[in-house]
Amino acid sequence: MKLLRVGPKGQEVPAVVAADGSYRDLSAHVADISGSTIDDATLERLRALDHNSLPPLDNGLRIGPCVNGVGKFICIGLNYADHAAESGLDVPSEPVLFMKATSAIVGPNDDVEIPRNSQKTDWEVELGVVIGKDAKYVNEADAMDYVAGYCVINDLSEREFQIERQGQWVKGKSADTFGPIGPYLVTRDEIADPQNLSMYLDVNGIRRQNGGTKTMVYGVAHLVAYVSQFMSLQPGDIISTGTPPGVGLGMKPPTYLQPGDVMELGIDGMGDQKQVVKQG
Repeated sequence: MKLLRVGPKGQEVPAVVAADGSYRDLSAHVADISGSTIDDATLERLRALDHNSLPPLDNGLRIGPCVNGVGKFICIGLNYADHAAESGLDVPSEPVLFMKATSAIVGPNDDVEIPRNSQKTDWEVELGVVIGKDAKYVNEADAMDYVAGYCVINDLSEREFQIERQGQWVKGKSADTFGPIGPYLVTRDEIADPQNLSMYLDVNGIRRQNGGTKTMVYGVAHLVAYVSQFMSLQPGDIISTGTPPGVGLGMKPPTYLQPGDVMELGIDGMGDQKQVVKQG
């Protein structure tokens, strides 16, 4: 299934994409698409509904973040060898973890704001993994059982704040609007192999990132198991798994987002995002 949340900010209703591509209202069956409604049993109940008989919704409605009430937004750094190289850094010997503030989360097509005093706001298309049940000390062989589904993420970054200022990466990753997620939460049964997905990102119609999850250093199952050794994961938590090469930081000379720029990005089977850049 492709689940989504549509409507004005703070008033989104849960929905499913029917076979004909129309949006159908799920609000009679679940209160929201959130950690409390993406367990296997609830997803199976929603899957069994006759989606074509559900009330239709306007496909032109705003699409909100595909999961509400995210508890943890965990990101993986330098998880593509070629991206590490363009950043001038070595491939890490184990996954690099950092957090992104959940207040950065917005809908997939909402405007992105350049923070005040920013000169180096950058783009990153990433595969997001949405956790479906409590996970703690998980074995890699069992890790996929804890995944509810996947989504597209633009892990926006302010490179000066991230790299040139003191402290950890989180302050370069957490500005308001720096976490567009969606349009869909695509349930794991629809993705045969999360390590074989193509992904792209364009800026002003020019292809900047053109990669695939097959070049990840650490795959989805490894990441879920690895993170669970250091902290418990709860339903609705998101792991953003890293970005392929083509970010602004790696261009010669480095090139960053400006007000009026338009980003378009997507991943196979997961839909597309489009954001207009504004000055915050």
